[in-house]
Amino acid sequence: MPLKSKVVITCAVTGSIHTPTMSPYLPLTPDEVARDAIAAAEAGAAILHLHARDPKDGRPTPDPGVFMQFLPRIKQATKAVVNITTGGGHGMTLEERLAAPLRAKPEMCSMNMGSMNFGLYPMLERYKEWKYEWEPRQLEMTRDFIFRNTFKDIERILKDLGEGCGTRFEFECYDVGHLYNLAHFLDRGLIKPPLFVQTIFGILGGIGADPENLAHMKRIADKLFGDSYAWSILAAGRHQMPLITMGAIMGGNVRVGLEDSLWLGRGQLAKGNAEQVSRIRSILENLSLEIATPDEARSLLALKGGDDVAF
Repeated sequence: MPLKSKVVITCAVTGSIHTPTMSPYLPLTPDEVARDAIAAAEAGAAILHLHARDPKDGRPTPDPGVFMQFLPRIKQATKAVVNITTGGGHGMTLEERLAAPLRAKPEMCSMNMGSMNFGLYPMLERYKEWKYEWEPRQLEMTRDFIFRNTFKDIERILKDLGEGCGTRFEFECYDVGHLYNLAHFLDRGLIKPPLFVQTIFGILGGIGADPENLAHMKRIADKLFGDSYAWSILAAGRHQMPLITMGAIMGGNVRVGLEDSLWLGRGQLAKGNAEQVSRIRSILENLSLEIATPDEARSLLALKGGDDVAF
């Protein structure tokens, strides 16, 4: 069985998948990211997973200067663990994706455990008009796009960010093979337990958002990592609340946020990240599950602490 204490809620505040046309509530400017992240922490999120957007038009940006406009504010206003993306946005180089994490030296970063097709282009059919011309272009390019994270890329991230900055990772596993990639690095001693394994369901190119797949990913993770990992579940779009609730009942932690889903319920846009955090918190507490504080999450995942970052 995986490591278990209380349920750790991660909130992924803005991401790089959804575009401004899709929801008026998607945080885009540094002010909006800071405000939404702080509200999510107040609602019960122990970990805040963060991307940055260009404040002019909302497109994803790797610019450390933009990150530094909201990271200190979030740290000052909350005790939450700050978790910065190393996935960045579609089409960014590894250097661009690592620029902000290497500058900020956070407690945690996300890391995709393999290269994969990452198809967002089906979302083109849902909208007739766009606020910005970059939006449909960004979605269309994913028809012929591979998100790259080779073994060499992963080695570099582990060395420069893990060893170099004392940062630990949210290992994003979009398919069963990614669990075996993670086991490979664990076997080589490049990764040390406890692991934080984020199993991701419902992205086109990754494993589907089915209960059978949820059980299968847990079964394989249990086999590979035993009691040296904490399991978390992320499901895209309309699958978010049902699948993560199911995962929590099975002993997992959960991730919500407007990066993963813009919705609170059928046909109802979430008006902010805090609404999704409050919703899953209410569901979990009604199931007699306890919510982890940021410091409990730090203890579970052996993080270095919020004082030992560079922002």
